[in-house]
Amino acid sequence: MNALFGFLASTNGRIVRSVAGLVLILVGLLVIGGTAGVIVALIGVAPLAAGVFDVCLFAPLFGLAFKGSELRK
Repeated sequence: MNALFGFLASTNGRIVRSVAGLVLILVGLLVIGGTAGVIVALIGVAPLAAGVFDVCLFAPLFGLAFKGSELRK
């Protein structure tokens, strides 16, 4: 499990999370539309923000650090 969070805290992991969040936002707003699309877009904000601000939202559930800089140590 530490390998997964190590990847998520890495530069590549942050890029993947940011792109995935951006894709969810775009798909929600441009493809799905309506209320469901807005919900999908709002869900996409979480991985986008986590990648941009270098945090790992699920790491504390496994007893690991929240901040990416601490996960990389």
